Amino acid sequence: MSVRISRQQWQALLSELDDARRQRHLLTYRALIERLDLPTPAMQTLTAALEHLAALDARAERPLRSALVISQGASRLPRTGFFDCVTRLGRFSGASDGVAAASWHAAEVVRVFEFDYPADV
Repeated sequence: MSVRISRQQWQALLSELDDARRQRHLLTYRALIERLDLPTPAMQTLTAALEHLAALDARAERPLRSALVISQGASRLPRTGFFDCVTRLGRFSGASDGVAAASWHAAEVVRVFEFDYPADV
């Protein structure tokens, strides 16, 4: 199944992530889905967009902005699929639900907060 978002929704996603980065806060998947008014299946659409962004950031050797998106559950971590994605990208190895994942994620969030992304990405 292929999922797509419009250029306007892509730009809105980048803007939301940039705002979160500048304000040094995290966003939940639910909040992003609601703000971006994504087409159904919204979670799959958001996941595909975030994975695409992670691949772009990894290719450019930048911190992964998709790390700013977390589950609203008690863990305050991204969903398991995020860790599967960053493992495929060679950025993380280990269990997606343990101390290593939480530690890696916290460090990546700090890297995102401190990185100055070019305006065109």
